[in-house]
Amino acid sequence: MDSKILLENGTNELEVLEFTLNGNSYGINVAKIREIIPYQAVTPVPNAHPSIEGIFMPRDIMITAIDLKNCLQRGESQPTGLFIVTNFNKLNIAFHVDTVVGIHRVSWGDIIKPDTTVSTTEDSISTGIIKLDNKLIIILDFEKIVSDINPETGLRVTQLDEMGDRERNDVPILIAEDSVLLNKLIVDSLKKAGYHNLIHTENGQEAWNIIEDCKRKGTLDLHVKCVITDIEMPIMDGHRLTKLIKSDDDTKDIPVVIFSSLVNEEMRRKGESLGADGQLSKPEIGNLVKLIDQLVLNK
Repeated sequence: MDSKILLENGTNELEVLEFTLNGNSYGINVAKIREIIPYQAVTPVPNAHPSIEGIFMPRDIMITAIDLKNCLQRGESQPTGLFIVTNFNKLNIAFHVDTVVGIHRVSWGDIIKPDTTVSTTEDSISTGIIKLDNKLIIILDFEKIVSDINPETGLRVTQLDEMGDRERNDVPILIAEDSVLLNKLIVDSLKKAGYHNLIHTENGQEAWNIIEDCKRKGTLDLHVKCVITDIEMPIMDGHRLTKLIKSDDDTKDIPVVIFSSLVNEEMRRKGESLGADGQLSKPEIGNLVKLIDQLVLNK
């Protein structure tokens, strides 16, 4: 598969790979994908989660195979189809699917956020829905799928315990994160680390609207001294938000930290080119606190 990761810098576009399970269409951000390979036999792991088919080692890299049908309660897969091999949160995972349809280039602004008639927000494993040629493609939340199987792959909040007691401070921090669960975990973790002056938003557009409003009122320094942003978000993604902040003379000096499961070598170069002051993978909540300390307390 040949695709430029997240296209050009800060365009607010993404590429979604459409695949099928039992004839239904689902999607995954191309930026998460390493390769697509035919199904191959796996070695079962004793006492593993029911959704884990087993492990295999193509090219000497151990990969965990996950039965996506089992995760979605759509039955169990047969030894046919394809593996979508992914890398995010520093994990190599293959998701077993029936077929791959192709890649679609879309804007984050065109992705529909599922409402509560689909599922409760915290329980949802869908990050968005794309309507394409009278067909609905459900973009799955692969981070949540994996963390539901093994919670240790999520935010490592235990890292904060190693920091001991910390003094409260009033440095204002703006957070852009569309996952309700992760948003809450980040807020709770920062509060535990002493940061209590927090504004949290669901996407880059909401965060940028707050920044613009503070600029008009002349209160930017009072409300936004650091921005933490995810990359994948509906309406406006984190790369677009970073580009807007760093290309505006009024906001370019505000530290921006990209905190995302997508941070790898290629994505790190992209974030650097946009002016991000720091980039961390989502499990590293302890390192996030240390980086914020450096950016806002140790100037």
